[in-house]
Order: sequence, then C-alpha cells, then structure tokens
Amino acid sequence: MAPTQRVVTTANTDLELKLAALIKARSDLAIQENRLFIIGVSGGSVAKCACNVFVNLDTDWTKWRIFFCDERYVPHDDPECTYKVYKENFVSKVPSFSPDHIYPIKPELSLDKCAQDYAEQLKTVTGITDDRLPQFDMLLLGMGPDGHTCSLFPGHHLLDETSLLVSPISDSPKPPPSRVTLTFPVLNWSLCAVFVATGEGKAEMVRRALEPKESDGPIIPAGRVKLTKGDLIWYLDTGSAKLLTN
Repeated sequence: MAPTQRVVTTANTDLELKLAALIKARSDLAIQENRLFIIGVSGGSVAKCACNVFVNLDTDWTKWRIFFCDERYVPHDDPECTYKVYKENFVSKVPSFSPDHIYPIKPELSLDKCAQDYAEQLKTVTGITDDRLPQFDMLLLGMGPDGHTCSLFPGHHLLDETSLLVSPISDSPKPPPSRVTLTFPVLNWSLCAVFVATGEGKAEMVRRALEPKESDGPIIPAGRVKLTKGDLIWYLDTGSAKLLTN
C-alpha cells in the first residue's frame, strides 16, 4: 500500500464529527479483521477533542488498546499528566471500556527504565517478539507552536533517533523537562496518522509542515511525519489552513 497524504479543511463544528467517522471506520476495520485496534493518543487540545469523540463512539471497546504518543514524567494524579485527562474525561464515562486497556507510563520507575518499560508494553500488546516495529492502527497527533509533535522538538537529537521505540527525554524545552515519547520510526510505521490543528496561530507551522520552503530552514518535526505506507491526514480549520496554497 503506497503512502497517502490529504488535508481536510472543515469548520470547527464539524471537525469532531469528521474525526469520529474516521476513527469509527478504522476501528471497525480492525474489529472486522478479528484483531485489536491499537491507537496512540496525544495531550493538549487533541486530548479534549479525542475524549469528546470517544465518549460518543459506538464500537466494541473490548478490542481497543490505547497508548500515549508521549507523556510527561509526572505522577498519574498530577495536573500535567495526559493519562489523567483521558481517565477523567473518557475512561470514567464509558463503563464498557476496561481501564486495563489504556496504558499509562510508570513514573515510579527511573526515566530511562520508564521508557524501556513502555516500549516493552507496546511490543507485548502488538505481539512483537523480534526486532520488527510495532504498528499502530491510528495515531492522533498534535503540533505545538514551534512545530513539535509528541515530545520531538526542533533541533533536538531525538529527531534522529532510530534504535529506540520509546525514548526518554530529560531536557524538553517545554516544561516539564522529563518525558517519554514515541520516535519517528514508530510514528512513520503506523497505518494511519492524524494531525488536528486549529486556529490562525497554527497557520505558519501548518504551512511549514505541508508546504516547506528552503528559506524555512530544517523541516519542523511535524513535517517529518511521513508514513511508510499508511494514510497521513491533516484536519484543519480555515484559520490554520489560511497560508496553504494547495
């Protein structure tokens, strides 16, 4: 299957409906093929959107397995914890979804061991016992004002990480400094990756991700998500898409 990329520009009022339809279609496909639906989720505004979609979704939750594209290295009850957001706004509201099927990091471990443990959890759930890459059915990604995605920041050495599935980061330029994150090999091996970016404040970085110019300098991290064979989809509103020419 050749990789594809498309941009969907929609009104904010329709964005969650379109995203819900896509998630429903992708999860139904996995379930029809009698396999688990493995999805990676993100924090920030994407978390709010995802939780709103999930609580209204008609699906077989027993087949779902949810991982985090990145997570802050903080206790589960910390306001900065992305898992806390999903636990309170999705898991607690959908009784048919088992809390055992969402996988938080273990902040009681050292940062390095926390990342190693998360990689092992991912391999176990995806059934990987060798050096192959685990494959997500879908990733829900966001983009920061500097163009970062997950905890992969402009100019950081993790942009070139190729051996680790999940990497620790202790010098994040955005607080808190310690996090764990999926790396580009895993991101780009997914079957579908979805960016959600809204508002005029994201317009320049959306343009740099989708229509980079030589004068921009290095490609921003969000622009380096290029799937090997899956579908890359950008959901934008008129504000975030205003600088695109195509």
